[in-house]
Amino acid sequence: MINLHQRYGHYLTKNLKHDRVNERVIGYGWTDDGKDLTGYYVLTENFKLFYNLKEEFICSEQRESVAA
Repeated sequence: MINLHQRYGHYLTKNLKHDRVNERVIGYGWTDDGKDLTGYYVLTENFKLFYNLKEEFICSEQRESVAA
């Protein structure tokens, strides 16, 4: 099993550099299909990055900005 805290926890204090993303990590978690884990995601300030369980990048989504 992938230890997400070990892999991404240190990015909570510095920037994650991936593809076009160079931003602070806000959080991370698991993705599933309702029955089994299928991968995980990493939230940055403006993106949600998706990975499979083989730690291969799948895709990214632009996050909507929250108006104050």
